[in-house]
Amino acid sequence: MKHYTSLEEIFGAFSNLKVLVVGDVMIDSYLWGKTSRISPEAPVPIVNVVKREKRLGGAANVALNVQAMGATPLLCSVIGDDQDGADYLRLMEEKGLPTEGIVQSPERVTTIKHRIIAGAQQLLRVDSEIEHNLTDYEERHLEERFVQLLEQADVVIFEDYDKGVFSERNIRRFLGLANARQVPSVIDPKKKNFLSYVGCTLFKPNLKELKEGLKADFADENLPAFEDAVEELQERLQVKQVLVTLSERGVFVANGREKTYIEAHRRAISDVSGAGDTVISIAALCMALGTSVAFMAGLSNLGGGLVCEQVGVVPVDKERLLEEAGRLRLYGLQENKVA
Repeated sequence: MKHYTSLEEIFGAFSNLKVLVVGDVMIDSYLWGKTSRISPEAPVPIVNVVKREKRLGGAANVALNVQAMGATPLLCSVIGDDQDGADYLRLMEEKGLPTEGIVQSPERVTTIKHRIIAGAQQLLRVDSEIEHNLTDYEERHLEERFVQLLEQADVVIFEDYDKGVFSERNIRRFLGLANARQVPSVIDPKKKNFLSYVGCTLFKPNLKELKEGLKADFADENLPAFEDAVEELQERLQVKQVLVTLSERGVFVANGREKTYIEAHRRAISDVSGAGDTVISIAALCMALGTSVAFMAGLSNLGGGLVCEQVGVVPVDKERLLEEAGRLRLYGLQENKVA
């Protein structure tokens, strides 16, 4: 594994990477408006539309974060053969994302989340989705695309939103294929398949997901109970490296028995949507390069904080991240790499 001598060299090396992102994709739809009065029909605000917008979301937003960091994303998922699916493919093409890993099925609907926003305040969200597992036909075609793209990949991100793309069976199969090719696997889990990712390289839940996935009940401030839960997770998933996002308290990373807390940076928080997508993207890039675990956690934490300053789901700004990482001397975490 190459030794990097500066932040600039690490950020430059991101551009040489190909990242396979497999999981649940969706459209994030926004209706932006103004409200100044309450409806006479019901006690709800009337929103006068100013702008409508559709953005790529879910695993597709992870792919956009990968792209924003200079790397090449390879996206693999299943969507509906419907109008929203056509919009989704158009959005991918507009963003320069390759579409060969996308399976369209007439038996599914494309997941779309409609958000109604007045000023900077989200008033309502309306979701259209199905969550049942893929059919045998869909799963077979998804695996075909996964196998083709895996041959090019330096790292694989499993982006699970509990929308049905993942099952215990295909998780085991996909992880086995990645491990056989010695491609690192980085997991962003949800509740249903939480304990199915046995043998992955890096597992990244948030605190709520950790509690739900292990059926553990402890106060957020109870650090001994929290660290015990992480150790249980390491044992059950046979995974050495676990990165837990702790919202306004930063992140925690375990590398074997080595434990590190990294505090969140003070930010003017506008919207936490998509922060986890940024964290997993940066973590995966660092895993592909073999940076220190502490540097990976520190840079991911910083990137997640930066996107929270923006309204809506947006990818990270690479130049700003590099500037902030330099100001905070994050490269020191790489220098202290444990062999």
